Formats: sequence, structure tokens, C-alpha cells
Amino acid sequence: MNISIASVFPELYQSFLSTSLIKRAREKGIIDVHLDSFFSFVQPKERIDAPTFGPGPGMLIKPKVVEKAVQAAHKRFGPSYNIFFSPQGEQLDQPMLKELAGVLQKKRHIMLLPARYEGMDARVEQKYADKIISIGDYVLMGGDVPAMVLLEGLLRYIPGVVGKEGSVEQDSFTGPFVDYPAYTEPIEWQGMQVPPIVRSGNHKAIEDWRKEQAVTTSIKHHFTWIQNHTQSHEDKKLVARHLPSHYVILCHSNVLIGEDRQLGTTSVTSIDIHDIARSCKTYGIDKYWIVTPLVDQQKIVKRFLRFWDSDIGSNYNAQRKKAIAQVDLAATVEQVLEQIEQKEGKKPLLVATSARQEDHAKMITFFDQDQVWKHDRPVLLVFGTGKGLCETFLERCDYLLTPIEGFSEFNHLSVRSAAAIALDRWLGIQNQNI
Repeated sequence: MNISIASVFPELYQSFLSTSLIKRAREKGIIDVHLDSFFSFVQPKERIDAPTFGPGPGMLIKPKVVEKAVQAAHKRFGPSYNIFFSPQGEQLDQPMLKELAGVLQKKRHIMLLPARYEGMDARVEQKYADKIISIGDYVLMGGDVPAMVLLEGLLRYIPGVVGKEGSVEQDSFTGPFVDYPAYTEPIEWQGMQVPPIVRSGNHKAIEDWRKEQAVTTSIKHHFTWIQNHTQSHEDKKLVARHLPSHYVILCHSNVLIGEDRQLGTTSVTSIDIHDIARSCKTYGIDKYWIVTPLVDQQKIVKRFLRFWDSDIGSNYNAQRKKAIAQVDLAATVEQVLEQIEQKEGKKPLLVATSARQEDHAKMITFFDQDQVWKHDRPVLLVFGTGKGLCETFLERCDYLLTPIEGFSEFNHLSVRSAAAIALDRWLGIQNQNI
């Protein structure tokens, strides 16, 4: 298998390619790597770059230079699969590494073309790029470090490069979970001990422990990865068992009403109870409260819940009854907080939702689960009716989720729609990589 690299600074690769497993792979003849300098494709003292057209600073590598580099690589090893590097490219992850390793095994020749300066003429990528890769949402001085990162990752999948090939399939991000913590001698170090289970000799117990550790670590620090890569029924059950407890309340008090947005109380609607209950059941919410201080509204909710608790409700729609069985009624948010604390032994974190853009120190996104879950406390998601939760209530919350928006000026979702979207973003399976 052949790897061609054309770079402004090919000397950066000398020690990298002459060290560790990559060195051994080259010595075994598993891979052959050839380095070219872009300067070798121009005349002495001729520049390889030129200013960009239009306003703004920056120099780009000339198209003709890249063209000659590609032609030289093809003459040496035959047609190649060409990889460019750019912050605008696809973000590198473990599935992509595995895919590119398969490409290398099939094509037998890949070419890496890391840029420098402001990059390359866009026409070069349009002409030659089979893949444009980014290693993260940040900018480096050039594409050479990303090229080395790519090689480190994909060569692990090439047979013979890594001694124990089975370990590659157990790596972090190969499946839905990161790796488990590992230990070696001594048993005690700096007051910390190797967990007894790891030293027990009970292989089944050790494997179970490792799985549990991998799942909990993944949930705490890589939940977006889990959302995008959990597919098997068993893995879904495993994640569900380790997720922090989540609760939901729908506030009919502490909300703004009318065009003048005055503090007031809204009326209960059965469709909100129905639909949010179904969303809560779908996303594993432990309990869903309707909060209203109005006695007549409480009577309406109680009558509604009695119907679904009866045999009539069960016969009418058994699935709906399962969802509504998790619905409860409270006069105040304080009552809900007390019930959760009594059950969990800890006060819940209040996470509010709002359709308003707030310049709020507590604002988080739907990708910040780790920021909330690090407190090791149950989570209470609060949805407001009317024109939304009042500022006084928002101030007492621990976090405020960013508004749910589309690419339009209209922003008037029903609370049941907003709740479904919020729960899906926060706790749902996305599976972008199926």
C-alpha cells in the first residue's frame, strides 16, 4: 500500500515516519510512503504561492504546483485517492478513519495534500479532492498536523500495523462508547488504589465492570457521540439505565400572558397533557407534572387523569394510558422540587426553556449535557405556557436552554411541539451515521 504526501514542509514528516508502529510498518513493507516538496515542482526562486484575488490578505498555493505534484505521484504509484485538509472539510471521526483504511486497502494508493498559508486555490480541490477533512472546529498553521493525525488513525486499521488487531476494534469511538479505565502496578499509588474488581480474576465480572465504566464515562463526556452511534437494543437499554434522572413540569403559573406580557396564569389544555406525556414516555422522563395554582383547573386535570386511570381509558388506548400514568398534578413548583428531593435524596437542577433570546450567564445549548450532568443531580426541565416563563422564574433556574429556532422570522411553536423538540435534542437518538 502506497502513501504519497506533498507538502510545503516535508521535513516535518521525517521523524514522524521513522518512529514507532509506522516505522515498523514501513520496514515490514506493509506501507510505502513517499514525500514530495511542493518546491520541487517549480523553478529555483520561483514562488509556489500567489495572492488571492479580491480584497483581503493571504497567499494560496498555485493550482499548477498541485497539479504537477499529483501527476508525479500517479506516475510513481498509479492513480490515487486524494485527501485535502481544510477547516471547511468533513470532521474526522472513527467511522471515517475505518472507511479510509478500507479505501487504502482497495485503491492501494492514497495521496495527502496538506496546505499552508491561506490554503489552496478552490479549483484544485474541485478537480482532485476525493475527500476534504477537518480535524476540528479550529484553525492551524497548516494541514501537516491533520495529515499526521489521519495517518495515525487509519493505519491502525491496516492488518499487521498494530500487534493485537483485536484491540483496535475495542478502541474508544469504535462503537457507541469510549474505552474503560485501565490500571497497572503498583496496586496503590498516591493514595489511590486499583479497584478490587479489576484484580479479582473473575473475567465476567471484570468485563461487566468495564462496560459499566465505559457507558458512564461516555454519557458524562461524550453524549453527542452516543446519540449518533447507539443502534443495538441492548446498548440503548444500557444507556437508559445510566442516564441521570430527568423530570418535566409544564408551568401554568410564573408565566407571561397577553400582548403586554403581564405576569399571570394560563388554562390547562388536554392536548398539552396528552402530547407532552407521550414525549416524556418516549424519552425516558421519570415524571411529568402539570403545575397550576387554580383550584378549578386542578379539578379539570384530576378528572382527566381519573379517566385514563380507569378501565375505560385502558380499553380506549392502552399506550396512551402508559404515557399518562406518569403525569401528576402540583399547585406550585416548590411542591415538585420537594417530591423530587424526597425521592432522589438530592435537589434537582432547574433547566428552563424559553423562546426568547436571552443574554443570560446561565445559557447552555442542547449539546451541553456534560455541563449539567457533572453536578450529579436529577434534572428538572421546565416548560412555560402563555408567552413563556417570567424573568423572575428564569433567574432562579440553574440553566437556560437556547431557544428552538428555524431559518425564518416566525418563532411561535406550541409548547407541546417545543417540548418534543427539546426532549429529542437533549435525550434523543440521532443516528446521523447509519
